[in-house]
This record gives sequence, C-alpha cells and structure tokens, in this order.
Amino acid sequence: IEILRAWIDQGAVWPDAVAGDAKVEVHWAYRKPVRRETPAGIHPIDHFVRTRLAKENLAPSPEADRTPLIKRLSYDLLGLPPSIEDVDAFLADAAPDAYEKLVDRLLASPHFGERWGRHWLDKARYADSDGYEKDNNRPDAWRYRTWVIDAINADMPFDRFTIEQLAGDLLPGPTPMQILATAFNRQTLTNTEGGVDKEQFRVEAVFDRTETTGAVWLGLTVGCARCHNHKFDQISQEEYYRLFAFFNNGDETNTEVPTTMEAYAEYVKLKASHDARIKALEARLAAAKDQIHDAVPAWEEETTKRIRLDEATGFKTHPLEITDVKPAGEVTFKKLSDGSWLAGGADPAVETYVVTTKTTLPEITGFRFDVLADKSLPKSGPGRAANGNFVLSEFKVEHIGPVALTDAAADFSQTGFPAKSAIDGYPASGWSIQPQAGKDHTITFRTKQPLSIDPEVQIVVTLDQKHGDQHTIGRFRLYAITGDHAPLDLADDIRKILRIPAEQRTEAQRSRLLDEVAKVAPATEKIVKDLATYRKLEPVAPVMPVRVISQRVNSPRETRIFRRGEFLQPLGPVSAGTLASLHPFKPRGATPDRLDLAAWLVDSANPVTPRVTVNHVWSNLFGQGLVRTANDFGVRGEPPVHPELLDWLAGEFLRLDWSLKALIRTITTSATYRQSSRHRPEVVEKDAQNFLLHRQNRFRVEGEIIRDLTLSVSGLLSTKVGGPSVFPPMPADIAALTYANSFKWKTSEGEDRYRRGLYTYFKRTSPYPGLTTFDCPDSNTTCVQRRTSNTPLQALTALNNEVFSEAARYFARWLLDQQGAGDRELVTLAFRKTTARAPTADEVLRLTQLLNRSLDWYRDNLAEAKRAGIKAGTPEEAAWTTVARVLLNLDEFLTRE
Repeated sequence: IEILRAWIDQGAVWPDAVAGDAKVEVHWAYRKPVRRETPAGIHPIDHFVRTRLAKENLAPSPEADRTPLIKRLSYDLLGLPPSIEDVDAFLADAAPDAYEKLVDRLLASPHFGERWGRHWLDKARYADSDGYEKDNNRPDAWRYRTWVIDAINADMPFDRFTIEQLAGDLLPGPTPMQILATAFNRQTLTNTEGGVDKEQFRVEAVFDRTETTGAVWLGLTVGCARCHNHKFDQISQEEYYRLFAFFNNGDETNTEVPTTMEAYAEYVKLKASHDARIKALEARLAAAKDQIHDAVPAWEEETTKRIRLDEATGFKTHPLEITDVKPAGEVTFKKLSDGSWLAGGADPAVETYVVTTKTTLPEITGFRFDVLADKSLPKSGPGRAANGNFVLSEFKVEHIGPVALTDAAADFSQTGFPAKSAIDGYPASGWSIQPQAGKDHTITFRTKQPLSIDPEVQIVVTLDQKHGDQHTIGRFRLYAITGDHAPLDLADDIRKILRIPAEQRTEAQRSRLLDEVAKVAPATEKIVKDLATYRKLEPVAPVMPVRVISQRVNSPRETRIFRRGEFLQPLGPVSAGTLASLHPFKPRGATPDRLDLAAWLVDSANPVTPRVTVNHVWSNLFGQGLVRTANDFGVRGEPPVHPELLDWLAGEFLRLDWSLKALIRTITTSATYRQSSRHRPEVVEKDAQNFLLHRQNRFRVEGEIIRDLTLSVSGLLSTKVGGPSVFPPMPADIAALTYANSFKWKTSEGEDRYRRGLYTYFKRTSPYPGLTTFDCPDSNTTCVQRRTSNTPLQALTALNNEVFSEAARYFARWLLDQQGAGDRELVTLAFRKTTARAPTADEVLRLTQLLNRSLDWYRDNLAEAKRAGIKAGTPEEAAWTTVARVLLNLDEFLTRE
C-alpha cells in the first residue's frame, strides 16, 4: 500500500487509464515553456537565479578573479589549458568587453568542436568497433566523429543538426555529408557471430535507436514501454512501437563520401580536364571515320575467316558443375539458377573456399573464374568488403595432383593487384578490382600442359582470400577452357552483326562495325588507342565507404507490437507516430518517415526538446543540470530548481535559431557563470549541493580532457583536428582480452601518438583503460550525463601510466631548456603552466624543497636517474620530472573550478 501511495503521490498515471471527464494535471515538462520578461539592466539568467536566492535570504558569490575565469572558460569551451601568454593578455586587457572577446575567441577555435563534439559522441554511443563477441573493427567510424566536430565548429543550428543525423538521407537531393550524418544511427552494436538470428539483432538495433532518440531529444525513458505500458510516464506500449516504426524501415547500408573535401575539390578539377580531353579525342575520331568506310568489306572478309578458324580449334569455355563449396569458417553458400554460388552468413576477415566440381570433358587447357555483382552484397559486390571489393590471394587447382597454371589474365585489375598475383604462390598478394566494384569481372588461367581428365576424379579448386578486412568473394562461377589458341578478341554483338547479310543491316549496326574497323584502320587506329589510354587514366574519386542508414523503399516492413518485447511474438500492426501527450504530429504524407519524426522533435511547439537540450548544455557548464536527472524528464525525474530559468533558456534557444554557440555565449557571459566556486560554509545548511547556484561548481574534468591537459602542458599534444582514430600506448595484455586474442593494438607513432583523447580508438569489448578509469562510458548505450567517481586507481594512473609519465619527462625537459632561469623562476613557470595562476611563496618553497631533495637522491642513485630522464638521464632531468609529476597531479590542475 505504501508503494502504491508513493506512486500516486508522484503523479503516476496509466497511459490508457484517462477516460471520460477525468482531468489529469499536465506534467511540467509537457507544458509549453513560458518565456518571462526580465527587467532591464540585469542579465536574464542572473535575474532568475538571484530572485530564487533572495527567497532563501542568500546572496550570490562574487565574480571569480580573471585567472580562474580564463582557466574555467578554456577548460569548458576547449578542454585545454590556457597558455601563460593568453592569461597575461587577458589580465592586461582593460577593455570593458575583454571577457566577452575572450568568450568569442574560444568559441571560434577549431578545438571548440572537439570539446563539445565529445559531449555529443557520448549521446551518440560512438565507438570504433561492432561490439558483441567478435567486436569487429569499423574502419570508417571516425568519419561520423569528424562530421560532428565540423558541424559544431560551423555552429550548425541544432534543429538542422538533429534532422541530418536522424534523416539526412530523406532530405531533397541529400549531399554525401548529409547522408554521412545518419551514421548517428549506425553506432548501434552489430553481431557478426556465426549462427545468430539476424532479425533478432536487427530488431535489437531498432530498439536501441528508438530508445536513444527518446533519451537524447525527449529526456524520457521510452524503453520502459517496450514490454508494457510505461508504469509512470504517459507512454503506452503502442506509442513505443509507433516510434519504433520510424526506424524499422531504415536499412543498414553504406555510402561513399569524400576522404577529404580538399582532395575531392582537386578531383573535380582533374575530372573536368580529363573529360575535356576525351571529348576532344572523340570529336577527332568522328571526323576521321569518314575516311575508313571503304576499308569495311576487306576487314569483314578477314575477320569472318578468323572466326571460322576459332570455331574449329580456338579456346572455348564450358560451365563447370559445382557440386560443393566448403569455407574454412562459418560462411554459408546458396546455389543460384545460373550456376553461380552466393556467399552469406558470417563475414570473416579472411577466408578460403574449397570448390568441388566435375566434368565430362576429356581434356582441359585452362580455367575461367567469374566474380559476379549481386544486390545483396555491399556496393553490389562482387566482394564482401564494405566497398564491394575482394582479393583473390591464390587460385589453386588439383586433379589427381596439383595442376600448374600460367598466363593469368583479367578483364580489369586494381593497381598493385594484377591477375598474375593470383598464381604467384604468395598469400600476401592477390588479384582485385577496385574501383570497379558493382560489376562482373573475369580472370582466366592456362594450364602449363593440357590436363587429361579422369571422369571418376573430381576437380578441386581452392580460392584463398587472405588479404583481411572482409575482402572475400561474394558471388562466383567457374568454367573450363578447351582449345589450343585464344579466340579473336571480338565482342559478341559484332559477331552477331557479321552473320547478318550486309544489305539487311541497320544504320546502327553499320555504325557499330565502323567502330570496330576504326581500331585497326591507319587513319583512326592511334586516336582509338589514345582514347582507350585516356579512359583508363580517368581520375579516381577520393571516396571511402561509410556505414549509414537508408530508407527501405522496396518491400517495406510492417511494424507490429511485440508481446513483452519479444520479436518472435508479434501482435497487431501499428503505423509510425509520436507521443499523444506532446504536441501534434504533422507528417508530410500518408506514410510518416524519419524526416517527419525529426521535424516533430525540433518543432517550435515541442515543449521538451529545447528544455532537454539546454539542460545538457547547462550541465556541461555547471557540472549539473537545472534538471539533475538529465536522462529523465518524466514524472520520476526531479523537477527543475529554477523552472523559470529553464523555460527562459528553452525559449532563448529557439529565439537564437537553435545556435549552440550563441546559447553558450549567453550562459557564459552571465554573472552566475562567472561566480567564484569558493566553498561558503555559511550556506551549507540551506544549499549544501548548490542547487540554487549560490556559487560556481568545482568538478574533475573527464578522462579525455585529463589526457589533453597533460599532453598540452608538456608540449606534446597534437593540434590536428579530425581524422582516423589513433592508438596511444597501452599495456599489451589489455588487447589480448579480446575475442580469440584477435585484436592487435599497434601503438601509433609520431604526431598520432599524442592526439587528443577523443581520437583514441574505442573498442567496445576492450576499451582503452586510460579513459575508462576516469569514467568514460562504455558506448554500448547512450550516455547523456557522465558519472564522476574518485578512486585510488585514478591517482595511480595519473602518476604512473606511460602517457602521463612520458608527458612529465617532456615537461621537465622543456623547463630545463629555458635559458637563464633559476630554480625558483622555473618552479613559478611550471606552476603557471599547470594551474594558470602564480604560486604563493609557500608553494614555491615547498616545490623547491622537493626539487632539491629529489636532486640529492638521484645524484646518489644515478641508475634511477637514467630510468627517469628522456635524454642524458641526468639527476637534474630526473628531479625536474618528479616536480612535473606532482604538478600534473594537482587537484587544481585536474579540476575545473
């Protein structure tokens, strides 16, 4: 009874229980925000905060000094420490708008997108691998991360930011970057284990997309309605599956996007120049053809004779009946009606197919192997790699014994992957066809000696595919070759035309024969060859495949409610729709899609999304949101302590056209944000947890930022923005924990070794411990607010982890390179670089004493000095490294104040 009474007191209502004239109070989060007017002469944020403080007879804290202000802003907006030069310039700037100029400068920095992009990547559950048991690599994942950074740096309005990620592919004439944005919903886990029910895990991914959308934009635990009506919020199970329906017809596909916009712009120029040259040659050829009409009869007579000779003794192909295909792993095969075989099931990194076939031919002089396009394959194949490619490492034949092969030839070969590599005996090489994916291709081999066939013995063909990264063959067919010479290289349509009497040929057929004659006629032969050469030199677009979401057009799925959330127990059908407790849904057509959902989420009439979003921003700038339960704006969540302020910010966000930078500028220029964070004992009784905002908050920064601050102070940090994930130093035993110890962590070299924390490769089953130790989320589900713990392991990591130790050594070396400075000056300089402020006399004394004690010890223990230093291993280097390690572990350095 007490539980029921508590539930009723919390305002819980069964979603389908409201009937008749019963009135239910509208939950605060579902009411339209009221943007109240504020008096002139005071920042609106300060008005609301001070009004609330006054009710408790409390006063706000004074403004922080300029040094902690610039440090706070730099940590909050860039996740980097301010340089000594920046601090000095700010302290010396007497202009009344000095602070506002500082805010604007930091917002304009390219590192702003990295800092705030990391916040969003938590919500997007970004990772570089699939998850589940095998946890395969996602080599393209970083493209979405770079898109997020670029969009935030460009201050893409949040409504557009939302629409492109949820439905960029459904926009009119979407650009490659808008399609790339839909990778937000490809951050779900992917199970590639053998024998799994693909539909089960497809449904699991759709569940995740539905619930992530509910958490990120609505701040609601919609997942509680997956199995039954929500026990607290007004979300019925039917409404859950109406939201589910939006994502149920989004298929997991790949798209090609430019590797970089600069490279693509250069490609466009080269392509235009190439096309112009081709057009000029085509014009020359058309004019030259007028001179070769008389050569057609003689060419036709000679060609017909050659065809007859080929029919008697030339090469012929004969389809081989494949009786079985066995993979080394768990790939499955399906025999198609044309005699080809299609691979499916598991998609391993490497494979070997053993193909068994038979024939009644008495003798064979070669083999032809076709790889075939198929719509079921990535990019239509013929390979199973994300870009449709494959690599045939070795093509081996046995009949009674091994069969020696020679003269490999293909219709097309990728640069560096020629046909001959398929029979060179080296598994590391092979034949491949990029960039001509999506087409059928053929490779042929001659036997060194004619192969006499024993009809009782099978022919076994082994197809090794050892390149890796799923570069395996998706669909193939096999032929035997007979005959003693290659037939005339003549297209089938030309052969058919030659069988037609000359007087019965159409104009198109005569023109086609003229094209063939032009290949050998003196007046046109060189032009034709030049054309062929230039066509082969066509610039290749600098693009790469990226996992995205595409709307299912053919055979759309019918969405049904699942009994207790079990996909094998479907109930009645439902159509896509939104929550009845919120604003009206206005789809564009009869069949709502993800674009309609995205538009509904950022509709100005939506009372929830603006509140939820500004609360996330506030939390990042104050350490806690105005609604402390950032993941639950429902009746079980905590109401805002400053409801009028939350509503004003939500309305202001819309007034600012959903500009994140403008919203952050509004908040950071308020006196509330600029307050000192100093603890006030006299306020503890009334506002112990600072809910009323009587001061700023102090909180330790995230794991990525701890790394960034440390590397920045040491001078090691790379300032490169965007790009692939990197592999900083990590104990080898961590990677060994992965599936079958199959993942190798190769430490990055050069600049990549020192990149910012958000670029660290994130493997779901074995995440980088230097980040997870400091509470980095696991990325399996969305995270709208990180937790912060305080453990001994964190202190041990910051002191002894290889990254931090290396940074301390380089910091020490930098200090020693400062010419003409004494110990006290260097201590002061080091202190300012880490904390931004000048040290007190006592702090200088204590650090100098530490330096001297360490110096004496290392002079007596030279072997230890060599271990501690980075160059000569002198006692001076080792002693200063000790000082650097202390400074880099100060609470003041790791804490945003």
